[in-house]
Amino acid sequence: MLRPLFNAFFANATLLLTLTALFWAGNFVIGRGMHEAIPPFAMATVRWLLAALIFTPFALHQLRHDWPTIKQNFGTIFVLGVLGVGCFNSLAYIGLNHTTALNGLIMQSAGPVLILLGALLLFGVKISLRQIVGVGISLAGVLVIVSKATLTNLLALSLNKGDFWILAAMSVWALYTVLLRKRPDIHPVSFLATTFWIGAIVNIPFFAWEHLTIRQLLITPQSLAAIAYISIFPSILAYLFYNKGVTLIGAGKAGMFLHFVPLFGSALAIIFLGEQLFLYHALGFGLILLGVTTAVRS
Repeated sequence: MLRPLFNAFFANATLLLTLTALFWAGNFVIGRGMHEAIPPFAMATVRWLLAALIFTPFALHQLRHDWPTIKQNFGTIFVLGVLGVGCFNSLAYIGLNHTTALNGLIMQSAGPVLILLGALLLFGVKISLRQIVGVGISLAGVLVIVSKATLTNLLALSLNKGDFWILAAMSVWALYTVLLRKRPDIHPVSFLATTFWIGAIVNIPFFAWEHLTIRQLLITPQSLAAIAYISIFPSILAYLFYNKGVTLIGAGKAGMFLHFVPLFGSALAIIFLGEQLFLYHALGFGLILLGVTTAVRS
């Protein structure tokens, strides 16, 4: 009874990628809200160590089965683990230490464009007119939300070093998304467990340097709750859903769902930070939904 529902769930790219965006929006909000208590490399390292420890027992059977293929293709898996797990998140957390959530959301929206360009440059994947139009419409929706639909707010936006860190993170994520087509033929749980460990291990030296020379992780109930959330929802579940979504509909179309991250980020701010819902939120949501629908149906 449950298996058909489970299979139907994992065959629905729209649902998988929408949930991914929701979980990553929460990660974004926490990354900014907890940046004073949790330094960037501490957040990335503890997040992936905990995710790897939680997930690996569920993946042991598949890991044993896929181990020969993993060893044979470890170079490819290592690159994907460094890019999509280790490097991307650390760069994003560094950026969130130096920029506002508003600017960070705008930088996040560069992802779909960078993914389409990466697929074109690396693999010659053609970009359709509908995809270009969809990206433009969705990006307009994001700008409506973050600027509160006023030209004054939009013109007042300025970039700082945190914005460039997040833009660098999105460039890395675009590369990871495009290179997922090179993922060896192993079970998704084997791939995730392996890349989780890679991401955690490559961050450990930076975590040690940060801990000894910059500042230390503050252990509080709030920081522990934040780490628990980012280790399960934006990590285990979101990566599983995202990788499957890319497999189902391709990198370019899957990347369009990144536009939902600022949308959900605004909603979470309304729910948890007491911000008010305005007309521009509804207008922005409508444009984002229209843009994603247009691009995905291309």
